[in-house]
Amino acid sequence: MTDARKPQSPIKGRGAASRVAGRFDVTQVEGMDDGWGSVYEDLAEAPRPATTVTEERARSILTRNTSPDVGFSQSLNPYRGCEHGCVYCFARPSHSYLDLSPGLDFETKLFAKTNAVERLREELAKPGYVPQATALGINTDAYQPIERRYGITRAVLEVFAETKHPVSFVTKSALIERDVDLLAAMARENLVSVHFSVTTLDNRLAARMEPRASAPHAKLRAARRLSSVVTEKCTLTRFSRAIAAS
Repeated sequence: MTDARKPQSPIKGRGAASRVAGRFDVTQVEGMDDGWGSVYEDLAEAPRPATTVTEERARSILTRNTSPDVGFSQSLNPYRGCEHGCVYCFARPSHSYLDLSPGLDFETKLFAKTNAVERLREELAKPGYVPQATALGINTDAYQPIERRYGITRAVLEVFAETKHPVSFVTKSALIERDVDLLAAMARENLVSVHFSVTTLDNRLAARMEPRASAPHAKLRAARRLSSVVTEKCTLTRFSRAIAAS
């Protein structure tokens, strides 16, 4: 059943303000004014939901597609859900497959694939496996805040570096600086590309659009540092920049 209670104002630090129904919900609840007032009217602001992480063991780890609309055919997502909470995220509806809301649940009820390295090694060891550039973190940012705790992205990247397997990233997080040692080594062999998504340089607007992603200046700092390890054969850092109007 969907929680249809909707705060009267945005929740600080979150992109969504309610748990809207998922596309597969059998029962949907819609709030209405019964004259008794809002459950939030006595609060200075809407309550802030905590982030929870469920550890899960994935049955498979590589996802393949044949769509002509995306620039990759193979991807790996270390997590499900994303705490960055970007209001425009295309991946939000994927939480509906878990019977969870694409609203608040997508950014507060996260899943960590703790056996990602084990599954990846199994995939790469298959006799018929053909190496191809793998996009890391498409339905979720591979460097979202919980990566500091779990380190799954780092562990997966170590396997790709060990096997000299090409990878690419699109991220909104300066946490990627932590792995500059691996990225630099892979860049020297033309095995990695990193793309930063910079939607705006306005800190206040960024805080509303992508509340738990790195601030614009932190992304630029990370890009500058990663650019310093670029070799002649590899462009390590590229930008996807669209200035949003406030």
